[in-house]
Amino acid sequence: MKNKILHWSIVVLILTATAFSVHNPFTSTYIESIKAQSTAVSQMESNSIYQQIKDKAKELNSPPKNAEIDPVWKATPGYNGLVVDMEASFKAMKKDNKFDGNKLVVKQIEPTIHLDNLPASPIYRGNPEKPMVTLLVNVAWGNEYLPEMLQTMKKNNVKSTFFLDGSWVKKNPSLAKMIAEEKHEIGNHAYSHPDLKKMTNARITEELKQTNEVIHATLDLSPKWFAPPSGSYRNDVVQIASDLDMKTILWSVDTVDWRRPDPDEMVNRVLGKVHPGAMILMHPTESTSKGLEKLIKGIKEKGYSIGTVSDLMDEKRLLPKTIK
Repeated sequence: MKNKILHWSIVVLILTATAFSVHNPFTSTYIESIKAQSTAVSQMESNSIYQQIKDKAKELNSPPKNAEIDPVWKATPGYNGLVVDMEASFKAMKKDNKFDGNKLVVKQIEPTIHLDNLPASPIYRGNPEKPMVTLLVNVAWGNEYLPEMLQTMKKNNVKSTFFLDGSWVKKNPSLAKMIAEEKHEIGNHAYSHPDLKKMTNARITEELKQTNEVIHATLDLSPKWFAPPSGSYRNDVVQIASDLDMKTILWSVDTVDWRRPDPDEMVNRVLGKVHPGAMILMHPTESTSKGLEKLIKGIKEKGYSIGTVSDLMDEKRLLPKTIK
């Protein structure tokens, strides 16, 4: 008898709890909320705008690229990944009820390994996926061509990195200031244009430190990029530069302007070799001075932007013009 009473008591409790659950306004509100969210998601996913966003995301989404030591190109900077925020993009376009690429909402995803995480190594190029190039202007002579080159860069809204020889800065402080005042980036090009590969470590250190000191005294800045004269270096040179908080920069495309080539021939040759992440070596010469504007226009026509070394090394992904 007691078992029957216990059994029926449990049944009554279960039925009461069930009835309370069904009529409980909090439970009902939660269930209705879940249903509403499910319906909204279903409607969003079936919407043609959402489908277009989804298709665009397949085209744009890219994983981040870690910085690495390439066996050929040595240190290579990383590059941010890109992810389209589907829901935020849909909300931005829903009001006008049409797909608009300018309203795509994207997120950049940083790589896990950065250039600063790598051991000291020379850099010959930017990330090969970045549609940008940089102009490396090594300056130890050629004063007469600098004003025209600076004027051309200003006219075409281009900023470059000028690697200055320390002894040149000491002799030509006004020209050095002219370059800096145009907001170009300043790098270290050693003090006396030596062959660093053949020098002792003590002399290498002296060359780099002395240049940094005269640049700081003249321009009140400290270079973070170093270009060895004539591209001559050994591992000690790269490590010493790193110890002085500078990364070593070389190039992937050479104008060979010191041979005084015909400006048009030089420009056509360089444009035939330019690539994403290219670092283009030049000097203040007559060939470069006369061919610079054509070179800049040719680079831009190929779809590349032009920035400083710092711009090129930056991991931030360059977005298509349709995305703001």
